[in-house]
Amino acid sequence: MAECFLCEARKPRRYCPGVGADICSPCCGAEREVTVDCPFDCEYLREARRHEKRPALSLDDFPNRDIRVTEEFLRIHEDLVIFAGRFLLEAAVETPGAADLDVREALEAMISTHRTLESGLVYETRPANPYAAGIQQRLQRRIEQHRQEVAERTGLHSVRNADLLGVLVFLQRLEMQHNNGRRRSRAFLDFLRGYFPVEGPAQSPVVLA
Repeated sequence: MAECFLCEARKPRRYCPGVGADICSPCCGAEREVTVDCPFDCEYLREARRHEKRPALSLDDFPNRDIRVTEEFLRIHEDLVIFAGRFLLEAAVETPGAADLDVREALEAMISTHRTLESGLVYETRPANPYAAGIQQRLQRRIEQHRQEVAERTGLHSVRNADLLGVLVFLQRLEMQHNNGRRRSRAFLDFLRGYFPVEGPAQSPVVLA
């Protein structure tokens, strides 16, 4: 009699692309994005996404509360939000094994770095976590390329550091809203895939004041 690949006790009910074997329904529910790295297109993950409850957060729960991100700010800097969202998604997807918490740590390091720039200092914060460090490095490289392209195209100064800082804080808040709390959660990255597609026209970003 066949047994679940994970618990080796119950009868398997579905194929799990994350482990490449058949597993039972309870293990699917318990280990999804906890011990199993689930691919975005798994039908059972997609179904679970539709029933996930997002964390109830207020602005008091967020770090960097002194940085206000208003609807007006997002409207004025919509292009920068879209570019940064796409760059962040690319950086995370290109970092094998990265999950939402790694993205959060990378964003916090980027925010810390740009805070020091605002104070007139030049100091880059580097995460000890290698996944977060990989995301940060890739994201920083893409942002610098974007800044150069803007400067060359307009003949003006590049993207202002204060504006980029606001966009990074906005993305950080989105991550906290969409992280489902599981250790290997990629619910936020899944959200980015919908709102900041790498290819094709981008949809308007969600507003979080």
